[in-house]
Amino acid sequence: MTLMNTADAAVQALYFEDDGATPNSRFPVLFYRLTLDPSVDNARAFEALFAAHQWTPLWRDGIFDYHHFHPNAHEALGIACGQARLTLGGASGQSVSVKRGDVLVLPAGTGHRCIQCSDDFLVVGAYPHGQEDYDIQQPDSTAHPRALARIAMVPLPEQDPVSGIRGALMTHWR
Repeated sequence: MTLMNTADAAVQALYFEDDGATPNSRFPVLFYRLTLDPSVDNARAFEALFAAHQWTPLWRDGIFDYHHFHPNAHEALGIACGQARLTLGGASGQSVSVKRGDVLVLPAGTGHRCIQCSDDFLVVGAYPHGQEDYDIQQPDSTAHPRALARIAMVPLPEQDPVSGIRGALMTHWR
């Protein structure tokens, strides 16, 4: 099954500051815009792509409509269907539009939420091997120091979930 030509994938790096409640990360969010093959099951193709690069696909669903982050895991979000408007980086972050074929790679601690989405919005969520037991936290200034300590202990992935060992993650997250 062919998903897309990942070698030609455009990637953008988005940086977000710690706001005292949402930790975010010193590493950028990687925002890939891929061209999907319209004749394949996009969710299944994203699952295969992520798995091939040592990221475990764990779910198919939407994105929570409240600000949250994962202090113990990095996360890849493959947009298999539809479109949405998301906020990245917490309450004082940035709004981005995503559509079928986009992939967001969120370093541990990066705030994210769905503002609005189409009825057919479907996301594949994946995590680096060993980080499958991800925790969901909401921004909280009193829990912030504990979240920072947990984030500091999260190992870097072995591969970029889209492009493998030659991917943007290997450049931007080192």
